[in-house]
Formats: sequence, C-alpha cells, structure tokens
Amino acid sequence: MSTPHEQLTRPDGTPIRVLTVDDEPSITELLGMALRYEGWDVTAATSGLGAVQAARDTRPDVIVLDMMLPDFDGLEVMRRVRAEQPDVPVIFLTARDAVDDRIQGLTAGGDDYVTKPFSLEELVARLRGLLRRSGATLAKPGSELVVGDLVLDEDSHEVTRAGEEIHLTATEFELLRYLMRNPRRVLSKAQILDRVWNYDFGGQANVVELYISYLRKKIDAGREPMIHTLRGAGYVLKPAGA
Repeated sequence: MSTPHEQLTRPDGTPIRVLTVDDEPSITELLGMALRYEGWDVTAATSGLGAVQAARDTRPDVIVLDMMLPDFDGLEVMRRVRAEQPDVPVIFLTARDAVDDRIQGLTAGGDDYVTKPFSLEELVARLRGLLRRSGATLAKPGSELVVGDLVLDEDSHEVTRAGEEIHLTATEFELLRYLMRNPRRVLSKAQILDRVWNYDFGGQANVVELYISYLRKKIDAGREPMIHTLRGAGYVLKPAGA
C-alpha cells in the first residue's frame, strides 16, 4: 500500500476509531492491518451481539459492517447501534452477487458499501471520504501542530482549542509553537528565551513567566489546564488530563 498523503485524526488529535465486523478471521486480520497502517485504532467483532457491545464500549467514528453474520444480520446491528449513536457512519461489506443486500443496506441508512472480494485501497479511500463528509475528522497537513484539542496552524497562524478560535500576539504565537513542538517535554526558561526571543535577556527570565501567564489566560482560562509549571525546572505543555 502506498503511504497516505495525510493522516486523518479526530478533531481532538486522537486516532480515528474504527469498528470492523466480520465473522471471517482472514478478512478481520486484513482490515486490521490496513486500517492500523492509516494510524487508526481498530476494534474487531465477529458477531452481531459482539458488534453492538463493541460499539457501546468504543464509540467508533465509523463501522465496517459485514451484511451476513452468524447471529443476526448487518442491518439489525446498524439499527441497534444507531439507536444509541444515531450519526455513526456505516459502510457495508456484501457478497458480489447480493444486489438486494446492497440496496437494502443503503435504503436502511447505510452510507456506502463495497463488494467482496474487495480492494483494501478502495475500502480505505471510501472510509477516508466518508469520515471527511461526516465531520468526524481533522485533516492534519504538515503545517498543523496538534496537542490534545489544541491546534496551531503554522501557515495561517490560526490557533483553536476544542474548535474555539484563540487570538494570540506574534510573541505569544511563537511561544506556543515552541511548546507544541515539544509536547510533554519540560523546557527551561533559558531554553525558551533562546528559542523564542533569540537572545539572552541578561537574566531577565521574568519575561518568560509574563508571557506564560498571557498564554494561560488565553489557552487554559475556564478549561482544564494544558500548560504546567515544574518548580525549578521550567514549563511543560501536555494534553488536558494527561
């Protein structure tokens, strides 16, 4: 398989969650391999009941669902899952000659289908398109830094947290960019002075404290904090709750 040109993630930067449902182990393994290659989290189920429980446990962003299962069919799985997660996209796997299955699946609310035997590349492409259309993803091109629900675009200089736009001065932006390029890493005041201001303030490291406080008011105010002080060591930025 070719290298994906961009990695799709959930809006908070975490991996896409996919539930695959098929009672054929070879297909389950193949799907798992292909989807993990995309950087996605994959949960597999081999029965209708297992699929409904897995959907309840993992809250998937998309479901790849075989129409024929040992206990009940894919339509019943979709009906039960959608009762709790009405917006989850579903792509059906159907036998090549089962035209009625395909029509039934789409009229019942399925979003797409592929026929067996299928091309993994085609299935992944269909899933990527489906995820984009459903709004479940954040496309992460090279210009974006993502830490938790905080997103910084190095080209447009736009910053958002949980989808809410945050306005920063040029210096605040540079400071946040440095922190986000080094998530979970403790950065000393001297390192920050050197990288953000590009010269030594003659020991006036309080400028770092001042700008960290400015950032906190904009990034962390009213939210779970992401910027932390380690006394005597420096500062660290990490996803909320981590």
